[in-house]
Amino acid sequence: MLGTVDGREDDMHEFTAELRARLAEAREELRRARESGDEHGVQVASGRLDNLNRLAADHGISLEAAGGAE
Repeated sequence: MLGTVDGREDDMHEFTAELRARLAEAREELRRARESGDEHGVQVASGRLDNLNRLAADHGISLEAAGGAE
């Protein structure tokens, strides 16, 4: 395939897509925890979001491209 080096570009697209999906899940988890008043759930979801946002930054993926920041 043109534009790839040993499939790395395709791998990065897959990684980014998976990261976006996980960020969306964590945001939804955080929303539900806040709505239900589940403080522990809020802390867990917030930590998960922090880790995913750090992972995006470590790989040069902008938060906007990954679905926005929380």
